[in-house]
Amino acid sequence: MERAKESAVWRYFTLATPTCSTAVCNVCKGNVSRGGGKTATFNTTNLIKHLQKHHAKEHAEFLQLNKTKGKGDNTATAQQLTLADALQRREKFPTESLKALGITQKVLEFIVLDAQPMSVVEDEGFRRLLEYLEPRYSLPSRKYFSETALPELYKKVCEHISKEIKDVKSMSFTTDIWSSAVCPMSLLSLTVHWLDMSCKPHGAMLQAKNFHGSHTGDTISAAIKEMLDQWHIPLNKVHVILRDNASNMKKAMDNMGVRSLGCFAHTLQLVVNEGLLSQRSVSDAIAIGRQIVGHFKHSPLAYSRLQDIQLQMQMQPKRLQQDVKTRWNSTYLMIQSLLEQKRVLGAYIADNDLPSTLTANQWALLEKTSIVLAPFEELTRKVSSATASTADVIPAVTVLKRILAKEGDADTGIKTMKKTLLEAVNSRFDSVEDEPLYALATLLDPRYKDRYFTSAQSAKSAKDALTGELEQLEDLSSTAGASEAVEPQEKAPRVEAAAPSKSSFMQEFDQIVEECGDPSAASSSSPAVQLHGYLAEKTIAASDNPYQYWGVNKHRLPCLAATATKYLCAPCTSVESERVFSTVSNIVDEKRNRLTAERTEMLVFMRKNLPLLIK
Repeated sequence: MERAKESAVWRYFTLATPTCSTAVCNVCKGNVSRGGGKTATFNTTNLIKHLQKHHAKEHAEFLQLNKTKGKGDNTATAQQLTLADALQRREKFPTESLKALGITQKVLEFIVLDAQPMSVVEDEGFRRLLEYLEPRYSLPSRKYFSETALPELYKKVCEHISKEIKDVKSMSFTTDIWSSAVCPMSLLSLTVHWLDMSCKPHGAMLQAKNFHGSHTGDTISAAIKEMLDQWHIPLNKVHVILRDNASNMKKAMDNMGVRSLGCFAHTLQLVVNEGLLSQRSVSDAIAIGRQIVGHFKHSPLAYSRLQDIQLQMQMQPKRLQQDVKTRWNSTYLMIQSLLEQKRVLGAYIADNDLPSTLTANQWALLEKTSIVLAPFEELTRKVSSATASTADVIPAVTVLKRILAKEGDADTGIKTMKKTLLEAVNSRFDSVEDEPLYALATLLDPRYKDRYFTSAQSAKSAKDALTGELEQLEDLSSTAGASEAVEPQEKAPRVEAAAPSKSSFMQEFDQIVEECGDPSAASSSSPAVQLHGYLAEKTIAASDNPYQYWGVNKHRLPCLAATATKYLCAPCTSVESERVFSTVSNIVDEKRNRLTAERTEMLVFMRKNLPLLIK
């Protein structure tokens, strides 16, 4: 009876009960005999004939369904499995079968991508799950995954990355050093970033090398040079290396003879710290806020009471954010979380004690501080994104200076802090427009061009330097196509949409572009005039993709596009190396503190790069 119900004919009939001798037609609601007088003799022949005689359309659909399933009109019963087939379905897959190898590959990907320990293959729950999903699969041992499967996949990913970067002419890198808190291990990271022939950005982690000995400039430079040699990357392909601001890192890059830049986000955080510490009233308010957050962080009972009040006020339960010195923007986020819970904290204080409380004046100071720090928080997120480049630095500094220079009634009580922030931006970024790596990248970004330089002399020097580089590139390439006529750029029609509300930070970007006007473009095929025409064109929107722009215009502006591929591949922070170490901290923990450095390096490498292979 169950086999009969597998027939497609049951899409058109319904049974009142499983043993009913008649079926109800869903089309005409008539009762149709199922044939025979006993359950064992029931069939679907009468039902099919009913459709054929009274419902031609439904009968045709039924025939098509049966054809799709590879069945005839009278598939009342399914063929019973033979003994040989049944035995075959119980046999285990051969170890080298495609199915077994495929499952093993997916298990390894699960371990790598989700940062699982190798011991997961020995866990009872995981083994029971695989046994249920595929009884014919035999899960290999932990040793096999660790010593055979992982190295094989590691080799495959390495070959993929080597193939990707083989013909890249210019690459940028980030590097940093991390030390474990749970075991005596230090790692030196190296990530690579480049643009392909279509001007699409790519990045990969090359290594997180076990770093022995003292962290001197000499040992760091030797280690990085060794990593580059392992990947067959000559120093003349190194455009720039992004590092932290420590003196040993600076010395290491100088020893190697490569250009390097300090992490923009690190420097920006130093600016914020100077500003927060400059005004006693602000730093005192922040210190009290830190005590309040710490009270709830270390007292489950206090947090439970706070959560009850949040629910009573019909607010979503939310923890207060604790600031951490090593975490960018955490002070701003702490202030924001306090301001969001201001009413809740007021209700809490009515019935409970706190180690310290904020006065009305201090709450007002925190609100004003939050407003001043908002552009810094937005900028930090912007430059920490995977698509940020050194082109973002000069415009960001220009915008920050303008925002901090504006005075208003809301500055009452925080003028000292705001003034110190402006002075810190001016002092720490005083020569940013004279740094060729920043200046040329800014010119080559179609969102910025020369609109954000505050010094006319710096802008002229940058243009002269870019012109010289373009002419040198033309001399080196006989096939640059300098004699071809420059065709007007074909622009796709843009669909105008309602403009989203912009922050003060982004509004200042637009204001600078409007002040520069929109000069008409020139046309010529020589590099110098190509540059002049490019700079004369209107900038693209700040939200547009500069890499996509060069992908579209690489044939119209070949020399500029080739140079942009070199300069726009450089990130402006060492965040990618920071992210590598975030991955390491998830792998090397209290339960896995005996992992060898070699195995740790391999797992981190795979965790960061495996998506490049399986995407």
